[in-house]
Amino acid sequence: MRIVCVGGGPAGFYFAISTKLRNPAHDVTVIERDPPGATYGWGVVYWDNLLDVFFRNDPPSARDIRAQSTLWQEQRISVAGAGTAYLAGYGFSMQRAALLEILARRALELGVSVEYRHEVDDLRPYADADLIVAADGANSRVRQAAGDAFGTRATTGSNPYIWLGTDRLLDSFAFAFERTPAGWIWCHAYPSSAGLSTCIVESTRRTWEGLGFDERGDVDTLRELEKIFAEPLGGHALISQCRGTTARWQRFTEITNERWYHDNVVLLGDAAHTTHFTLGSGTALAIVDAVMLAQILHDNGDDLTAALRSFDARGRRALHPVQAAARTSMAWFEQTDCYLDHAIDHGVGVGGGGEPGAVSFAYAMAGRHGPQPPWRYQVHRATQVPAVRRALRGLHAGGRWWLARHRGESTPPRTEPVRALGAARHGY
Repeated sequence: MRIVCVGGGPAGFYFAISTKLRNPAHDVTVIERDPPGATYGWGVVYWDNLLDVFFRNDPPSARDIRAQSTLWQEQRISVAGAGTAYLAGYGFSMQRAALLEILARRALELGVSVEYRHEVDDLRPYADADLIVAADGANSRVRQAAGDAFGTRATTGSNPYIWLGTDRLLDSFAFAFERTPAGWIWCHAYPSSAGLSTCIVESTRRTWEGLGFDERGDVDTLRELEKIFAEPLGGHALISQCRGTTARWQRFTEITNERWYHDNVVLLGDAAHTTHFTLGSGTALAIVDAVMLAQILHDNGDDLTAALRSFDARGRRALHPVQAAARTSMAWFEQTDCYLDHAIDHGVGVGGGGEPGAVSFAYAMAGRHGPQPPWRYQVHRATQVPAVRRALRGLHAGGRWWLARHRGESTPPRTEPVRALGAARHGY
């Protein structure tokens, strides 16, 4: 089968890898409009469930991905004027560019043809392809060229955000909420690689305009944001340039499609669906899409129509609850000012225990996807105790060791050092 994959992001490359692993005889080409190594954005986050997928599907690339990933422990939520709270757990993150380099290298090893600096606006040159995979992102030109064939719907959120980097290396997933004369503004930050972290800044449109970001230039925007987040950044700089691309303010667009295939063209990853970045699942969904499509094609042999029909039904059914959760998360952050004002004004948790308002706010943020049983708040309060948090980190370290053995990756030590977060007033 001749397969042309338009788009060299995680979805496109991992689909090419997964397809060649199942049938090396397939002729697979990945076409990418940018040069090698060019990518927008800093880091991506993922959890154990995606690492399981990587190791089951292709251990060689999985080992490289894990080796270049950073472990972060806990989520730290600081609210100006209301203290700091913690959410237990851990995850992994890595530079998006490093992920793409690993996948591109693995694809070439398996015999995939890769064409860089090639813009695809017209599918007629690929009329001899049995299958065309549109993995060219949320603004997919392949999808747009098909008109209404996929039943595409785009819904844009109201909050402006900007995807930046910082030269402060974090060891946790950090949220910092700062109050300004124009309203609240916050950042989501996590480690990307040695010496760098990702920092996504978000606010309501009213605050964004009140702070003058609709009129500020790039340099002025960075300097103002560094002033606002001076305490959580610990005096470190923000960076807008990533591999030649300057970050810009934007608003998140949710993409949905009534159909994920038309004729011999199938949508993959963000071209088929997007989920709000506060869910942290975009990369994972793209990888799962890629593996699912490759496996269904393999299972259906020469019956391409049956394969695409099955992928469409199974993929959209699995995605529905995820997109619903992402939609809820986006809406919650669009109303965050109200929750923050309540945390500041009342200064105690919903259980009346006298704890700082940040504890109550963090609990509301963690439960933003739906109602929680009453006992869960008591557990949340308990996890604010330093001794309990240390115990949980130890349990998680043991769990990671067991999972690593089970997957066949090189096992980390049972006890992993946890770097200090720095002074209480200045560290994430």
